[in-house]
Amino acid sequence: MASEEPKAKKLKLSDEEKTESPTKKTPADLSPNSLFGMGNPLLDISAIVDKDFLDKYSLKPNDQILAEDKHKAMFDDLVKKFTVEYHAGGATQNSIKIAQWMIQEPHKVGTFFGCIGKDKFGEILKQKTAEAHVDGHYYEQDEEPTGTCAACITGDNRSLVANLAAANCYKKEKHLDLEENWKLVEKAKVYYIAGFFLTVSLESILKVAKHASENNKLFCMNLSAPFISQFFKDNLMQVIPYVDVLFGNETEADAFSKAQDFETKDIKEIAKKTQALPKVNTKRQRVVVLTQGKHDTIMAVGDKLESFPVLEIDPKDIVDTNGAGDAFVGGFLSELVQEKPLEQCVKAAHYAANVIIRRAGCSFPEKPDFN
Repeated sequence: MASEEPKAKKLKLSDEEKTESPTKKTPADLSPNSLFGMGNPLLDISAIVDKDFLDKYSLKPNDQILAEDKHKAMFDDLVKKFTVEYHAGGATQNSIKIAQWMIQEPHKVGTFFGCIGKDKFGEILKQKTAEAHVDGHYYEQDEEPTGTCAACITGDNRSLVANLAAANCYKKEKHLDLEENWKLVEKAKVYYIAGFFLTVSLESILKVAKHASENNKLFCMNLSAPFISQFFKDNLMQVIPYVDVLFGNETEADAFSKAQDFETKDIKEIAKKTQALPKVNTKRQRVVVLTQGKHDTIMAVGDKLESFPVLEIDPKDIVDTNGAGDAFVGGFLSELVQEKPLEQCVKAAHYAANVIIRRAGCSFPEKPDFN
């Protein structure tokens, strides 16, 4: 971008804010509940295990799977046999948590909704969310246990086993529609829901997306995984017209392109074509942000396409790339909710992802070092 350009692109959040002075917003101007997330809350349980444990549950050393019946007892077994670490997890909750970490003050800028069980893991998850200074509001039910994701670590390998359980049970009428909860939705300026939640509660997503669109606020979404574009295409395409900012990586973009018959594998073309899909709120142009691991991040806005190099990292410093996508979104949202230019949002996204991949799980140091 030419340096003499007077002003970088900013996404204004709502009409009533257009009269404000153009001075740079400081985090102190942020109010609690400005950033809203809804998704599948999982309690991440990680432990260094042995080969016998992997064999007992037929796990590959390096893999990501959904729990089957044979894995159900594994979560308690893991806690009994090994020293475990707990973190509040799940894609959307991770991103909100990282946005809050990047922002630091005030606390509870990030709100999170999801479904958990009335059990020990649910209590730990609530405690971990509170420790991350995120305002968690959960629909608690007793038919299914709290969702968990076990990270079984052997050497440099991590075998991830997710049991969505309660996360699958979110009910719009039992939680989102309640007056005190909907008030929190209305307080937000920026909304983020990962594509994974399309498999749980389309009606909840649409209610939030329509609210954002009708009030000219920002609704953000993630393609999340190739299977969403492949098998939940109808649900996804009901939401896409409301999406102001869409995130994805190269494999997800490729699956989306195939599902849409874009007839291209070129990530820049995919970004452009996705950006141009029909949109309900025409006051805003859609922003499409596609990551490609160590290669440039691509951003399409209007008829403009930009590439941003990621921060360099020595491969031997990479501990775990699993939370990189969630961290990227969290960094981006932390600046977006402060109305920073899009270029700054991408910089923060790259910074957050670079921090997370140096650590096991989606964890971070006490304070960010980003400016």
